[in-house]
Amino acid sequence: MTETKLVAGDAAPEFALPAADGSTVSLDSLRGKRVILYFYPAAMTPGCTKQACDFRDNLGQLTAEGFVVLGVSKDKPDKLVKFTERDALTFPLLSDPELAVHKAYGAYGAKKLYGKEVVGVIRSTFVIDADGKIEQALYNVKATGHVASLKKKLGLD
Repeated sequence: MTETKLVAGDAAPEFALPAADGSTVSLDSLRGKRVILYFYPAAMTPGCTKQACDFRDNLGQLTAEGFVVLGVSKDKPDKLVKFTERDALTFPLLSDPELAVHKAYGAYGAKKLYGKEVVGVIRSTFVIDADGKIEQALYNVKATGHVASLKKKLGLD
């Protein structure tokens, strides 16, 4: 199973996904803004909670620098509502249960898990510029320390 991986300069695949708050968020509606779109395996698991809280805790700075942060998982909206409420998350979490957007971004496919090759969600982050082009495509990121590393790549540290 080979996946297409995005690289800087590619057009970011368009999407329109339901958010935990019941709205629909589309990439098209965010034209003119820089977007940090991150894919995580499952709401309310330890690593994904750490990563989401890290984005939450850095949201003020990221927003001040003009970024919109969006988290995407295969979880249904009702689970995302619980995750948002439990951890006081202050940015949209989007639901992609059919994995169509995951696959369009190369964030679903073969990966190593505890030394075994499995197929699943690849923890990934994409920085999309105001014109809808990929600025950065980061695959297999670590949940812990990822936001600090991303801020460094964006020159925000």
